[in-house]
Amino acid sequence: MRFIWNFLSENKHFYLLLLLLPLLVWFNYLELTIVPEYYIYSHLDDRIPFVKEFVVPYIIWFVYIAYAIIYTGLNCRREYCKLLIFLGAGMAIAYTICTIFPNGQNLRPVITQDDPFSMIVKYIYATDTSTNVWPSVHVINSIAANTALQHTEKFSRGKIRRYVSHILTILICASTVLIKQHSILDVAGGIMVATLV
Repeated sequence: MRFIWNFLSENKHFYLLLLLLPLLVWFNYLELTIVPEYYIYSHLDDRIPFVKEFVVPYIIWFVYIAYAIIYTGLNCRREYCKLLIFLGAGMAIAYTICTIFPNGQNLRPVITQDDPFSMIVKYIYATDTSTNVWPSVHVINSIAANTALQHTEKFSRGKIRRYVSHILTILICASTVLIKQHSILDVAGGIMVATLV
């Protein structure tokens, strides 16, 4: 506990993360209350296969976002602050859209297998409703994290890690449709919002 206290005393800018808490409360409220009126679907979704193994990059997203926040916070406060603004604005736009246009999807397959990948997908389906899907926050935040890392001087000096970050962002975005958590339209919407921000 003393380590955390000392760390925050020396890095007070990490307290800015508290500004994202209202957005998490907003998201949880939407998850509990939204009944979809608009269902997101494209004929392209039928051509995209369900690939359970892509649940790996999907869950790596949580680590990737945390890594980007910590890395930029420790190495470039300017990019850290810009990342928090990007994340906050992107999520605020997404949640506003979901509040005004309650949306969802009906793409999830019935999973009968009990292998590790299938079990993780089942857990995600059980804990994360198929509502509030357009635009995809997974996509918005992945692009935000990658953008911040690429603009952090220390990170950008490593050619391999720059490519790894790009590839991971693409894999995360692809995973959202390959595990049928999102429509391809959700990905397009996420890219549009990220580009706007």
